[in-house]
Amino acid sequence: MKLSFLRPLLEAAVVLLLVLGAARWVSGLFSKRTQVYQTTAARQLRLLFWPLLALGAGLSVLPAVAMGNQPASGFEWALTGGFVLFTLLLSGPALLLHLRYWTLNHDTTLVFQPADNRFEVYEAGLRLPFARRDLARIEGVTCRARRTFWAKYDYLRLHLVDGRVIVLTSLLTELEPLASFLRSVPTERRAVYWCWV
Repeated sequence: MKLSFLRPLLEAAVVLLLVLGAARWVSGLFSKRTQVYQTTAARQLRLLFWPLLALGAGLSVLPAVAMGNQPASGFEWALTGGFVLFTLLLSGPALLLHLRYWTLNHDTTLVFQPADNRFEVYEAGLRLPFARRDLARIEGVTCRARRTFWAKYDYLRLHLVDGRVIVLTSLLTELEPLASFLRSVPTERRAVYWCWV
């Protein structure tokens, strides 16, 4: 078979993932839980797993049809194009949201320790100067399309008294505990089909 070299690579990747996962689990047993949230690769992979899997399934059909033993017919190309288009429609919105959220929060660090009443936001390593009393209102937007790949993408907009707006997205962490922590601030909650900021 032409692609016989892929099997050892895939086996090595699976073994590497299992070893890294086990090492992370063991180190998590002995480490103190961090209260600092950033856009980590693990969080991004958790959000992007199903969209990337769908996209990979759709795009994997193209080489099979293009490099087959016999030339593909027009009908086979139409079916392939339809399948690729379908998977793009499934995964495309989640990929766009992910890219948008990443551009908003890739330099953002959230320090959130509710037990110590600590809530700080840093942009590019610099602390944004505000206190809890400086929050005028909070806008919490969640996705109402629960059975889609982009359902876990939501955001909070913190409107400050001086007019500044701080956007915290689900790339940083789950936002519901943060919204509960700030429940004393007037909060407007909305559910939309697609949570574009």
